[in-house]
Amino acid sequence: MSGFIGDWHALGILLIAGVFPNQIWRMLGLWLGSSIDEGSELLVWVRAVATAVLAGVIAQILVQPPGALASVPGWLRHAAPAAGCAAFFATRRSIFAGVVCGELVMLACKWWLG
Repeated sequence: MSGFIGDWHALGILLIAGVFPNQIWRMLGLWLGSSIDEGSELLVWVRAVATAVLAGVIAQILVQPPGALASVPGWLRHAAPAAGCAAFFATRRSIFAGVVCGELVMLACKWWLG
């Protein structure tokens, strides 16, 4: 079993240094966030900023693709998110359906192109 997982000490350090500090802040945010109104102007602004940052990251990946995505033609890099967006709206705003459709279009077209 240790050959598959690797060094148990490294996993322990990763758990202590990476997971536990993260979970403390997540639980604190859950506890403090439960009393905040979802419709407040602050949370509407935070949601808008988070959406803008995500849109910027997606646009950067489409325009300047990193790694293996650079070998995918530009039309396919733009068609896959468009198909995912269409599936998202066609399935009454199902994020899962949009992501799966976009991935399937990307993988199927890349396989077909060779």
